[in-house]
Amino acid sequence: MKLINLSKSQKNYYEEFSKWLHDDLNSVNAIILENLKNDSSLIAELSNYIIGAGGKRIRPLLTLAMAKLCGYSGKRHLNLAAVIEFIHTATLLHDDVVDNSNKRRGKKTANYIWGNKSSILVGDFLLSKAFRILVDDGSRDG
Repeated sequence: MKLINLSKSQKNYYEEFSKWLHDDLNSVNAIILENLKNDSSLIAELSNYIIGAGGKRIRPLLTLAMAKLCGYSGKRHLNLAAVIEFIHTATLLHDDVVDNSNKRRGKKTANYIWGNKSSILVGDFLLSKAFRILVDDGSRDG
């Protein structure tokens, strides 16, 4: 996959977009970090490695932006943005196993470092965290 290089004006738009959502994105990052706490050193180490790999958090940013643009004033969008990041990260972990990838964005993949079984385990852990956050959200109650 070829990474897209942003022009100077595109970078400026992204920076403005990020500034606009800065406080909410910090809250989402705090939710992500809180949910990564675990007694298993493998899960903690591998999930922190992959979550901290340096992605732009585009999916959570879009979630936050849509909430703001629609005039939403609650806090549920923060958890939902974290859910989207967990699901996305889990799919990356699983995808790297399926593709037998050794690098992603110029860094060694988790499966290359810790092996396929560990990568699948942590991907499943992240999916279970995402579903737990959704269940705890309570939206099914009306």
